[in-house]
Amino acid sequence: MSYCLNPTCPQPKNPDHVSVCQACGSKLILRDRYRVVKGLGQGGFGATFLAVDLQLPGNPLCVIKQLRPSTNDPNVFQMARELFEREATTLGKIGNHPQVPRLLDYFEDNKIFYLVQEYVKGNNLQQEIKRNGPVSEAGARQFLSEILPMLQYIHSQKVIHRDIKPANLIRREQDKKLVLIDFGAVKNQVTPQTPASASDQTALTSFAVGTPGFAPPEQMALRPVFASDIYALGVTCIYLLTGKSPKDLDYDPKTGEMMWQKNVDISENFANVLSKMLEVSVRHRYQTADEVLKALDMEPYLESLAEGLVAKPTGGSGNNLPNSGRDMYDSSPSGKPLSATERLAMAIRNKRNNPNVGSPLGRSGRGAFDTTSTLQTSGRPAKRKVQRLDEESLLNAYVKGRRDFAQQNLSNLNLPEANLAGGIFHQSKLKRTNLQGANLNHADFGRASLVSSNFRDANLGRAYLVGADLEGADLRGADLSYANFRGANLRGTNLCGANLANATITDEQLGVAKTSWTTILPNGKRGFWG
Repeated sequence: MSYCLNPTCPQPKNPDHVSVCQACGSKLILRDRYRVVKGLGQGGFGATFLAVDLQLPGNPLCVIKQLRPSTNDPNVFQMARELFEREATTLGKIGNHPQVPRLLDYFEDNKIFYLVQEYVKGNNLQQEIKRNGPVSEAGARQFLSEILPMLQYIHSQKVIHRDIKPANLIRREQDKKLVLIDFGAVKNQVTPQTPASASDQTALTSFAVGTPGFAPPEQMALRPVFASDIYALGVTCIYLLTGKSPKDLDYDPKTGEMMWQKNVDISENFANVLSKMLEVSVRHRYQTADEVLKALDMEPYLESLAEGLVAKPTGGSGNNLPNSGRDMYDSSPSGKPLSATERLAMAIRNKRNNPNVGSPLGRSGRGAFDTTSTLQTSGRPAKRKVQRLDEESLLNAYVKGRRDFAQQNLSNLNLPEANLAGGIFHQSKLKRTNLQGANLNHADFGRASLVSSNFRDANLGRAYLVGADLEGADLRGADLSYANFRGANLRGTNLCGANLANATITDEQLGVAKTSWTTILPNGKRGFWG
């Protein structure tokens, strides 16, 4: 089918073989190169279409965005042209990132502007959540770890996206990576009221209001900043965790803050990170993607820090901790001063053992995590319903884009050679599960039960195995380079022939595991440990 681009055409659908629209007489082959096959979306100032490129071998698909100025005023038209060219230049620059669609072409035809971009095949996150349901905390953290570096890159190019939301994040079918689309070119409303002294950034952003609910107040007031994208990313996280759009959530009538806490079941530390991303006041929000990444970097290790601390508080237990307990955060029982990490770990341990007592570390404001803050909720958070998956349903869900399998019972499954790279198995049970030869690169097995599981010859490069129970597991010949084993139980784990180059693992852990002359140790050398 050929699709007519004339916005006033009464019947835009045409047969493939015609070159002129049968309803309005408009040319169907745009620029003698692009044949539009269907419409993808339409707004007040333009439309998006799927097209084929007739000049390239194989006639690959592409996306065409059409921008139509809403007036014939020549001054407005010239402003639209300048804005369009600036936007095209920006897209051409940021399109070098592998998670941003490449700009393939841009041109003007009959006073209408067109951008041609790479077509990304896959489902967006809104479709994924509607099909699979909300994700766990581990799934939301995985999402942020993938999106924030991309956002960091976009902001480094002096670009504000202005419309981050689940519908604009597509999981690419080819490699399951998330791709950020729609940089607002078709939503740029051009009007004569633009101040002559507006800066380049204002010209690029002041007309793209964004999506209500996802866009923060300053953006709706036409004053977007880089932190506006941080807010939208936070709202997207709430959608992933709850399956609810912003309009379905309650707001504080006095402050305008989204009241999302009662709808989620997440740790206090992760709730604190989201709360700061969602600050209504832009001054109190994270200002950069790098700030959020730094806050999240410590979050996965808080539990292992607390559990791994050798020195215990000596000033009492339970709710009898003396108010003068600050001294115990300054030195160990041996009298040696504690490091900042040890002080943080002790504060976390004290907070867990004494939930009604604020920690001295939190009161002093030291570090990024205030352990005295509490998550205010009304009502109990709803727990996710966890359904037992078999081999077929697990693999099918992964192929369709699902990555979050946290807290699942996957014991005794037979999954040899499976591709589950990037999968989230946080706190899942995989006892005696066969994953021989599987691709588990970057997978999250934090605090998972992997007792007697088979990972022989599997790819576990950069896997997160903090706090996992690997007792008796078979990891012979496995790629464990850069894997993180902090706090993991490796008693009786078979590491013969495994590649542990640059892995985070202690001498004590290696001492209770099995190694051989073929084992590649963390320092890159081969041989038995010890």
